[in-house]
Amino acid sequence: MTAKISVVINTLNEEKNLPFALASVRTWVDEIVVVDMYSDDRTVEIAREFGAKVVFHERVGFADPARAFALEQASGEWILMLDADEMIPPPLSKALLKLAAGSDADVVEVHRLNYFFGAPLMHSYSGPRKDHYPRFFRKGHIVATPAIHNFFHPSPGSRVFDLSYEPGLAIVHLAYVDSRDFIEKLDRYTDIEARQAFERGERAKFWSVAFKAAKVLGGRYLITGGFRDGWRGLYVSLLYTFYRVVAIAKLYELTALGGREQIEAGYRQEAERVLKAYGEPLVPLSRSSAEASASHGRE
Repeated sequence: MTAKISVVINTLNEEKNLPFALASVRTWVDEIVVVDMYSDDRTVEIAREFGAKVVFHERVGFADPARAFALEQASGEWILMLDADEMIPPPLSKALLKLAAGSDADVVEVHRLNYFFGAPLMHSYSGPRKDHYPRFFRKGHIVATPAIHNFFHPSPGSRVFDLSYEPGLAIVHLAYVDSRDFIEKLDRYTDIEARQAFERGERAKFWSVAFKAAKVLGGRYLITGGFRDGWRGLYVSLLYTFYRVVAIAKLYELTALGGREQIEAGYRQEAERVLKAYGEPLVPLSRSSAEASASHGRE
């Protein structure tokens, strides 16, 4: 008897990407579950057009805190966790079906072919031989956490199988369209990463940023061969280095300064000190007072 397979996709305003993801799975899985965070576009409509079961989850800024909830909505013995900007090529679908029919694995680590700025990267940590995560697993054999970029962990005792990369045996990930796309997501993700690190008790030291930045750049561009991807390899290596610098800077702000609210409070105190020299109250003028003041100024 063939095991039932569910694919689970978390979404928020993914009308551009979602049709490709759904079309790559609907012919070979038994159930499609889309967990949507109340999208403002046609995401939900598209999901239903493809026959997906749609369940809603509150908006939480990024998908990872909703992963555990999403897994609970699936009824299959095997679950494939897919993002809306990812696709499963035919050779990979056949390999996953074969693994689901066997009894040698509980968790399958699947590699990803990541597209940056219009083309796939084949080297560095973003290359398909380095980028692999548990994405296909028997229900109950994965623990989901809200940790950003680190949300799935095999349950103790689970048999983990690494599906080695070969052309066609990787999730196709249409990652970043351009630098603006990367930087917009960078700002959001580094906020979350810094806050989670601070809540775990991690603290940043101001001098650590240079060491970690050099480690990221050297590791991505030199050690793992990012230079072999031409200008994309250089740009992506630099952008991920900038990502690490910003994440550390935000953690240091929380460590040393207490975060934006405390800094804004300090700025307000400084503004009040400066304005106090004018003898002006730090309150808006009433409309009548403003009009009177303006009239006085015209006389």
